Amino acid sequence: MPELTPGAVVTLAPRLRRILAPNPGIFTGPGTNTYLLGEDELAVIDPGPDDPVHIEAVAAAGAGRIRWILVTHTHPDHAPGAAGLAKLTGAEVLGFDARDDFNPDTEIGDGWSLRTPEIHLSAVHTPGHASNHLCYLLESERILLSGDHIMSGSTVIISPPDGDMAAYMQALARLELIKPPIRTILPGHGDVIDDPKAKVEEYITHRRAREEEVYAVVAESGKAGLDDIVSVVYAGVAPEYHPLARFSVWAHLRKMADEGRVRSADRDDMSAEWHPVRRRSQARRSRTKQT
Repeated sequence: MPELTPGAVVTLAPRLRRILAPNPGIFTGPGTNTYLLGEDELAVIDPGPDDPVHIEAVAAAGAGRIRWILVTHTHPDHAPGAAGLAKLTGAEVLGFDARDDFNPDTEIGDGWSLRTPEIHLSAVHTPGHASNHLCYLLESERILLSGDHIMSGSTVIISPPDGDMAAYMQALARLELIKPPIRTILPGHGDVIDDPKAKVEEYITHRRAREEEVYAVVAESGKAGLDDIVSVVYAGVAPEYHPLARFSVWAHLRKMADEGRVRSADRDDMSAEWHPVRRRSQARRSRTKQT
């Protein structure tokens, strides 16, 4: 695939182009991918940050034909550019809801569709990374524009309270059930994913394994805070990523608390300690060993 170069207009398929925003970083990887769909009438997916150079590049690539601006979710690297792009193009802005200074002309949800002679696009609600997250499926091509639900080159941060690990796992599993199956994933960050089935399975396997690692630390220690868990579970990960890892660990703990596996005095307090929940069978085995 072509290199990820900020500002370059890259053709990925007929009537499908990508422009990379110049916002690389620890959260964004090489930057945010903005996609242009169509030829005579264009839809833009994720206009990106409020960066005048990027917005003008997207508008120039649209050449007066941009009619719709859609966002996958309202995080600051995906949605703020919508207002400036709409001002330049007069396009309709669409998204799940109004928040984070994002104000769509039209609110859309799961099953919403856009039909033109060139584009058959449908929205798939995929909460977890954000409660208002939408993926967009190009139906005839079976291409999923995944935003931050699935990325290339890294896993996704789940940051409570809006981020929800249980919802995220359910939304990942939903992708496996889409028929006909997805052929390609175009992520919000990173390059094209050509084996969606393997990538979704990889994400699910990774999250399940990470959850068991988190639980093991809590169960073996009897009590643990986020920093205690991160220092063990992410021992092989560069320290600069540990502050981000705290959020996903917190999300795993909250999920396990709902399932009755762990408990905390205050699940909304990131500084709180977490304890394993001992089930009756475990307690009986413990008493037997003591006697």
